[in-house]
Amino acid sequence: MTLAPTRKCPICGKPRSADHSPFCSKRCRDRDLVRWLEDGYALPGPRPDDEDGAN
Repeated sequence: MTLAPTRKCPICGKPRSADHSPFCSKRCRDRDLVRWLEDGYALPGPRPDDEDGAN
């Protein structure tokens, strides 16, 4: 019998909690939210041109 690998919290690496999935706790869930709000995550690629055309 093979057990499925336990997924870990993407912030701290501890085992995930069903109540806070995919995180282990409210603390890690909130840390992830702060990263989003502070533009800590970005998609790779060229920057979009300015709307007014000024560089």
